[in-house]
Amino acid sequence: MKTNNVELMKSAKESLKGKWGLAIGTFLVYGLVIGGLEQSAEHYSLLSLILLFISGPLAVGMSVFSLELARNNEARFEQIFEGFYSLKTSIIAYLLVVLFIFLWALLLIIPGIIAAISYSMTFYIIAEDSAIEPMEAIDKSKKMMNGYKLKYFYLGLRLFGLALLCILTLGIGFLWLVPYAHVTTAKFYDDIKDNNVQISEF
Repeated sequence: MKTNNVELMKSAKESLKGKWGLAIGTFLVYGLVIGGLEQSAEHYSLLSLILLFISGPLAVGMSVFSLELARNNEARFEQIFEGFYSLKTSIIAYLLVVLFIFLWALLLIIPGIIAAISYSMTFYIIAEDSAIEPMEAIDKSKKMMNGYKLKYFYLGLRLFGLALLCILTLGIGFLWLVPYAHVTTAKFYDDIKDNNVQISEF
């Protein structure tokens, strides 16, 4: 029996005790880098290309950092750059995930959401196995999420509810919510990663 979402969220809070400063600071730097590039990319096409090629490695790095927090191991700021050690895999996986979600979304919004959920574990998988091939990581995520997509969707709804509350704090609450959401997702990954159900259609 897999852990229910409420317990995963409670466990994430426990893992973040005494580490909130590190988590908030790390995710804030990440957000400023990505956000700054996104804003600047509207005016400079070269920055759009840079953003495209660093998003994958940084996504893997944030997964490494989140997993270390979730597992109560030593988490360090510099771990967010570990995705650059598997640069090719990270970039290709990111481009493929974005492409596949876009193609499914062309059909309708719901297939796009299902696809995004199916591929949601890809960067955690690469964080644990930098030698894995991009499509292998994507397929492994699909296999892992088979039977757990609805559970993940419900978890997303809970976090979305907290996001609405953060708006009432003029956005300040997001400083805590963003790392909390990532560590909760890392807990979710650890909870289902031995799922060996056959690969689904998405």
